[in-house]
Amino acid sequence: MPKQSAPPIFLVAENIRSLYNVGALFRNSDAFGVEKLYLCGYTGTPPGKEISKTALGAETAVPWEHCRQVLPLLRRLRKAGVHIIALERARGSTPLPKFRPRYPLALVVGNEVSGVSPAVRRFADDVVSIPMLGEKESLNVSVAAGVALYALTAATSRPAA
Repeated sequence: MPKQSAPPIFLVAENIRSLYNVGALFRNSDAFGVEKLYLCGYTGTPPGKEISKTALGAETAVPWEHCRQVLPLLRRLRKAGVHIIALERARGSTPLPKFRPRYPLALVVGNEVSGVSPAVRRFADDVVSIPMLGEKESLNVSVAAGVALYALTAATSRPAA
């Protein structure tokens, strides 16, 4: 199957505890053509058997960088013209189906328990959320990232509103 081109998207992982989730974020990044994956804070980095188990080689195919602190990275990306988007169920967030992205963009996903930090949410240009129909109020971080990356890459083929 021919490789499709993707809009310029960066994925920023803030304080992800599970190395399996990190591996899945690499898989998502590969699947949706992410330009670079930033692993921030205490997020684990390759090599590691847990990462490799879920990444299935994507950790060697996707460019990545570890950043000790997320805000200096986001400042650097914004200065380069990248729009910062936090993925978080928060008051005032825009439901992902209604969000109209501007590229290049950086999608920030957060810790499995506490989500994207309040400082990053305040810094972000937009906060988007995935509408939930069930009883649970959140998805696993890697699943949420996959849903959001799909929506953001599919947005380039939708007509503008």
